[in-house]
Amino acid sequence: MTDQIPAHLDPARRHDIVMLFDVHDGNPNGDPDAGNQPRLDTETYQGLVTDVALKRKIRDTIPLLHPDDPRYKIFVEADVALNSQIERGFAGAGVKPSKKATPQERDAVHKWMCDNFYDIRLFGGVLSTGDAQAGHVRGPLQFSFARSISPVFPVDHAITRITQTRQADIDKGERTEMGSKWTVHYGLYRVHAYYSAARGLQTGTTSQDLDTLWQALTNMFDHDRSAARGEMAIQGLYIFSHDNAFGRARAATLFDRIQITPLNQNVPRSITDYKTEISDTDLPAGITLTSLI
Repeated sequence: MTDQIPAHLDPARRHDIVMLFDVHDGNPNGDPDAGNQPRLDTETYQGLVTDVALKRKIRDTIPLLHPDDPRYKIFVEADVALNSQIERGFAGAGVKPSKKATPQERDAVHKWMCDNFYDIRLFGGVLSTGDAQAGHVRGPLQFSFARSISPVFPVDHAITRITQTRQADIDKGERTEMGSKWTVHYGLYRVHAYYSAARGLQTGTTSQDLDTLWQALTNMFDHDRSAARGEMAIQGLYIFSHDNAFGRARAATLFDRIQITPLNQNVPRSITDYKTEISDTDLPAGITLTSLI
């Protein structure tokens, strides 16, 4: 561990993260199996946002932060086949593409992929989907699903468009098309994330990588605007940093120190309708809490 850098930027420390974000009049994560309705826990009606959706937003933000840095390319990106990316890894490592790469060859490919792709370095990835197979990389950073503090109530809004999709429909005299969009009026969501220093050292995670992660989390909603998603904003980012790689306390007990509760019985419509309590006066020895928002 390096004493010269802030605790939350040290890749040799374990970090347990709590993030809060909210949405006004939008759909934070549609469910394709349910007509793109906002995801719900059908027993509690709490809203859900998948870890995959959150990591997509991070992936989309990284190139904006490091547009020309070769270490910050993205492995999972639109219009690029994963097999082609894996073959690049074999070529970059000087290894002949094969489904039966030796452990030494796989290690060489892993190193090249980690050195060149930020999302492999942080999230890991499966590298065995085509003719060039190198197993998988276990990343140090994992996200839970985000879950809303209070129930949310999806609303289906009918919308119209003044033109048709097909010329034949216009020729028949049709002038408008009907559609719909789903939103929730308001939801405050909480998500947990976990950074394993032991795995971060294996993938070559640096303090700059962690700084980039915190920047991405605090800015990703501002660079992912969409009418469908309404107004989304980060409302809290709290990092519990341990003074070693394996940790001084269980993540669950640290997360319990951040409590979010509604202020009254009214339906929440803003972050101001919640009370945030942070118990940071008697942290376990070796734990540092950093609040970035």
